Amino acid sequence: MSYILTTDNLTKKYGTVFAADHVNIHIREGEIYGLIGKNGAGKTTIMRMISGLAAPSQGSFEINDDSGRGIGVLIESPGIYRNRSAFENIKIKCIAMNCYSKDYVNDLLKLVGLDNTGKKRAGAFSLGMRQRLGIALALVGEPKLIILDEPINGLDPQGIVEVRETLERLRDEKGITVMVSSHILDELGKIADSYGIINNGELIDELTKEELERRCGKYVTIQTDDNEKAAELISSMGIDEVDTSGGDVRVNDCLDRTAQINRMLVENGISVSELHTTNISLEDYYLNLTGGKADV
Repeated sequence: MSYILTTDNLTKKYGTVFAADHVNIHIREGEIYGLIGKNGAGKTTIMRMISGLAAPSQGSFEINDDSGRGIGVLIESPGIYRNRSAFENIKIKCIAMNCYSKDYVNDLLKLVGLDNTGKKRAGAFSLGMRQRLGIALALVGEPKLIILDEPINGLDPQGIVEVRETLERLRDEKGITVMVSSHILDELGKIADSYGIINNGELIDELTKEELERRCGKYVTIQTDDNEKAAELISSMGIDEVDTSGGDVRVNDCLDRTAQINRMLVENGISVSELHTTNISLEDYYLNLTGGKADV
């Protein structure tokens, strides 16, 4: 498996307080990696160290970038010239990085959905438009990895959708790896391919979207007096996703056939003591791990 970014016990300590405590993150190339945690959990501290904006107290990180293009960063508010247009803002950074051409700037504007803003000053943009301009600025120089800290924080629903669609285009059309933090769990759940869950400076879980779906999602839990036989009978109905590893029988598909499943088990001499549908969201999973309230 190819990782574009790994950290090795990355730590930041202020006095006796660990803002990041021996964090080991693994980000695959070409994915959107969602860093989840409430405000103050340590997300920004981790991103600042990876971006070179803060020195680790201990540990290290490695960015696997043979191209030498480095990373793009948007942490906190984007640094834009409010009296300049989107085109002019990007042009200024391109000139500073010796990569300016009119077509290049226009391509970046189109990529983030700002190609129709004309001469409109950035100060008159909506918050969502300014965030997308900040993402465009982070993309100058063609980085393979961009790091975005809370890019949807404070946005209205339309702005959230616009930023989400922008991140999906970066991944799907450009193959850019995106590390994005948020405390808005439902939104990250819609776009992320992998997740790192931060609590009190510690990485308490790291999992792929597929692993999250196995632990969460909507499924049927069945308790019987013979779970192994029950699982075999359910599978014989053409239902593929049947699991007994958790102690009970868990059925992950054909959720509209619960009455048929129950009847079939009883007719085959299986005593069913419990059958219910469970729906666990990313937020539920996060709360179960952290034992607290989500800051949403």
